[in-house]
Amino acid sequence: MKRKSAVNRFLLALTGVVLLGTGVLVLAGGFDLYRRAGLTPAGGWPLTTPRDVLLDDAARTRWTGEAWWWPAVIAALTLIVLLALWWLLAQLRRTHPGRIPLGEPPELEGVELHDRALGDALAADAGQQPGVQRARARLDGSHGHPEAHLQLTLDPDSEPGPVLQRLCDGPLDRARRSTGRTRLPAEARLRVTRHKAHRVE
Repeated sequence: MKRKSAVNRFLLALTGVVLLGTGVLVLAGGFDLYRRAGLTPAGGWPLTTPRDVLLDDAARTRWTGEAWWWPAVIAALTLIVLLALWWLLAQLRRTHPGRIPLGEPPELEGVELHDRALGDALAADAGQQPGVQRARARLDGSHGHPEAHLQLTLDPDSEPGPVLQRLCDGPLDRARRSTGRTRLPAEARLRVTRHKAHRVE
C-alpha cells in the first residue's frame, strides 16, 4: 500500500470514528435511551438527557472576556482550514518522477530521462510482445524511486502467465537496464478483449 493511500485511509477512519461516536452520543441523549434502557451513565458523561447541551452558558463564555481568546480561536480555525486545503491539494496532485536520473547513487551527473519518454518506450515495447493487443504505461513515484504502471489489453486466446513472464524478462528488464537501475517496481493490469461472435449454421 502506498504511503499516501495509507495516510488517507487512516485519516478517513479516524474522522469516521469521531463522527460516528459523536452521532451516537447525540442520538442516545436526544431519544433518552439511557433512561429507557435503564442505564446509568458515568459521572460527567455528556448528553445523557434530551435537555442536556454539550456546552452550557458558563462553559461557552468562560474565556470570552480574555484578550487572547478570540485571536486563539481565529488562529486555530485558520490552521484547520489550511490543513484541510493542503490535504485536498495533496490528493489532486499526481506524483510523477519528472526527470529520472540515469544510474543509481551516484547518478550520472547531468544525464536524465523524462518519465513520459520512458513510459512511451515501455508501452511501445510491451505492445510488441506476443499476445498483447494494446499497451499503455506511465511512471509514478519520485525521481529517485520511479514505479512503472502498465495496462495491457490481451488477445482473446492469450494466457496471462506467459505474457507477464515475457513482460518481466523483456520490456521491464530493458527499461531497468536502460536507466541503469538494479530494480524498477512495476504494476501491470491485464484485460482480455472479447471474442467476436461466431455465426453457427
